[in-house]
Amino acid sequence: MAGERQIVFVVFDGVKLLDVSGPAEVFAEANRFGGSYALTYVSPDGQPVVTSVGITLPVAGPAAHVRSADTVVTAGGDVLATEPVPEDLITAITHLRTRTRRLVSICTGSFALAAAGVLSGRRATTHWQHARLLSRTYPDVRVQPDALFVEDDGVFTSAGVSAGIDLALALVEQDHGPGLAREVARSLVMFMQRPGGQSQFSAPLEVRPPSTPTLRTVVNLVSAQPALDHSTNSLASRVGVSARHLARLFSTELHTTPARFVEQVRVDHAKSLLDAGRGVAEAARLAGFGSSETMRRTFVTRLGISPSQYRARFETTGSGRPATITD
Repeated sequence: MAGERQIVFVVFDGVKLLDVSGPAEVFAEANRFGGSYALTYVSPDGQPVVTSVGITLPVAGPAAHVRSADTVVTAGGDVLATEPVPEDLITAITHLRTRTRRLVSICTGSFALAAAGVLSGRRATTHWQHARLLSRTYPDVRVQPDALFVEDDGVFTSAGVSAGIDLALALVEQDHGPGLAREVARSLVMFMQRPGGQSQFSAPLEVRPPSTPTLRTVVNLVSAQPALDHSTNSLASRVGVSARHLARLFSTELHTTPARFVEQVRVDHAKSLLDAGRGVAEAARLAGFGSSETMRRTFVTRLGISPSQYRARFETTGSGRPATITD
């Protein structure tokens, strides 16, 4: 079809199948409503690849044979965050970046873009489990750990798995407008814009034991008893240092402030309590927020959703009862 937008997916051994099939389905579904996408799959060496679920995925050929594309999508895979990015994949991305209008990564595909130098100086995101690793490994990348997807000067990166589907829908809207994108969203039973960011899905904050004994004592105390009075002055008094010195320790070792650290620990504790079936008021009290309203404001600011919405969203899959979907 004349005028088709060429979407090229870059795949490799160990690629997460949903990182490929999810966005691909969005583009394919868009074609049903008047979109104009042609999908092609390539690998660094032109050989079929074995996906994360053991399915062999055939490809059209090597990445080096691609002369031009509207959009290049580098899918993710656990191997990209646990092993060095393969040199042939870096070479493939380096070749394709100058032959496309838009460069996209799904989930840990951001590690491949970063290894190829594409993300240097740019804002980007990845799966919440690997955001810190991406930031440490590539300090010149401005990692946005809570974003579902990020665009920076024609380079798009998404968070884990289903966020790649969200990003694909956003690209469809960019190409064909909100009307067509809305039809795709309705057909695939998905949000046009998902509420909240990655923080609502993340596990409790993991902090390496600080090397400074004073800071380690404070971190252990806050983590063990989040409901206590943990103002900066109170914490400093407990360990016999000034509030300014304690703030300096937090900044140097944990890259945050005492207040932000305490708030994050309380949010994580409240999420665990809500996951366990506790009510909002009880969770607010046990986590140290003082009131349900204070916890609600903090949840909305940090997670993009209220405690009640969080509990409803993660309490159960709803198996066994009908679900109602409204526009």
